[in-house]
Amino acid sequence: MPEPIPIPPLFLERMSRLLGDEYPAFAESLTDEQAHGLRVNTLKLSTDEFQKISPFPLGDKVAWCHSAFSLIPSPPHFEGGSAEKGRGIPEPGKHPYHLAGLYYLQDPSAMSAAELLGPLPGERVLDLTAAPGGKTTQLASLMQGQGLLVANEIKTKRLNHLVVNVERWGATNVVVTNETPERVADHFGAFFDRVLVDAPCSGEGMFRKDMGARLDWSEEMVAGCAVRQTNILRVAAHLVRPGGHLLYSTCTFAPEEDEAVVARFLQEHPDFEVEALPQLPGFTPGRPEWMGEITISNKQNDELRGAVRLFPHRLTGEGHFACLLQRKDGLAGELTFPWHSVRIPSPEWKVWQVFREETLGVDFPSERLRMQGDRLYFVPEDVPVMKGLRVTIPGVWLGNFKKERFEPAHPLAAHLQPGKVHNVLALSADSHEMAAYLRGESLPAGGQPGWTLVTADGWPLGWGKRVQGVVKNHFPRGRQIHS
Repeated sequence: MPEPIPIPPLFLERMSRLLGDEYPAFAESLTDEQAHGLRVNTLKLSTDEFQKISPFPLGDKVAWCHSAFSLIPSPPHFEGGSAEKGRGIPEPGKHPYHLAGLYYLQDPSAMSAAELLGPLPGERVLDLTAAPGGKTTQLASLMQGQGLLVANEIKTKRLNHLVVNVERWGATNVVVTNETPERVADHFGAFFDRVLVDAPCSGEGMFRKDMGARLDWSEEMVAGCAVRQTNILRVAAHLVRPGGHLLYSTCTFAPEEDEAVVARFLQEHPDFEVEALPQLPGFTPGRPEWMGEITISNKQNDELRGAVRLFPHRLTGEGHFACLLQRKDGLAGELTFPWHSVRIPSPEWKVWQVFREETLGVDFPSERLRMQGDRLYFVPEDVPVMKGLRVTIPGVWLGNFKKERFEPAHPLAAHLQPGKVHNVLALSADSHEMAAYLRGESLPAGGQPGWTLVTADGWPLGWGKRVQGVVKNHFPRGRQIHS
């Protein structure tokens, strides 16, 4: 086993200087195992319901996220450790319940940003830097699937992780875009009630879990990140409606990337002010005194104490920073008209209706159905015009039209609730048949021919097609599990 990469000495020197008497406890926490958390998909089931069926031990509720638990023990089984396999504890990331979108695995501290932003059902919300999708799925749950949630990711290489997580979550109000923040701002303007900027950073808060972050860190990197974060925050300001909120968060301890970025923002944007965040268990106030020579007013200095810092020696989680800003005035965005209504051609409409009647026990309002090429989507209510933007997912992908037939897509299965499909192959989550299905194998199973929903203990997991007593496997190849 390779030797761990040491934590950069210059980082430790800085934290010793800043933390003073707290530093020994902080330094010791960096030698502990990383924290693991599990957040329940409340769009599909309650936390109480999940506790009754959880296939692995759950710890305490996360104090700042009531739909989440810590995972115990600190699991080698996240990496497939043989010790955990020998004790019969399944790997949470490979369990059928995970693939069915019943939960998301996430550092508990990372769950703070969406909760502190506090989106409400029916609002317009933007996750500006969304991959890999943890905060997007949490925002969707808090919004109860209502309103509009735009999840944007500029890096195409990270886009697939976002798409996979959004699809398995099953929310009906999410649109995924692949754009620069500048193009998003030019298109929408001051359109959103709430904007989340989980900014790319030096990753100091991830030093326990990410050896790459330790290797890449330098003082020059911190300075470069601060410039980048300042630019992203400037752009994000244009997307917030008057009275709306902007939450800036990082996973770093560096004051240059935290309080200093917000201080510069406040100096440039007098139409914004800090809204003090609650001091939840383990949270500590912002530390404007750590910024050094940056000159700010007494009012701004007091405001910055309304930000929060999360330290690993004070709570179960990694390092994070968050600051909530509210826009006081300005002009609201005028982009209120819906996406162009594109009528589905009569032949395709008839094919869809045949599939829906033969296969599904649920209807989809016709006014929210859109075609994009040969794909059919179920889009959010009142979704605005997005012509000119790279829209990766305009809604829930229901399936494809193929020569007088309709083939359902995997996200449709993830969206469906139990009991909403006529033809079902019910498998036990821990059965050999389930393992075979997740490997991509077809399964012998009698019953009505046609499209069949495969379930794990009743939870929709994916599609198969029954032909002559065999269910042909349609679980996506890229998501199959062969271990």
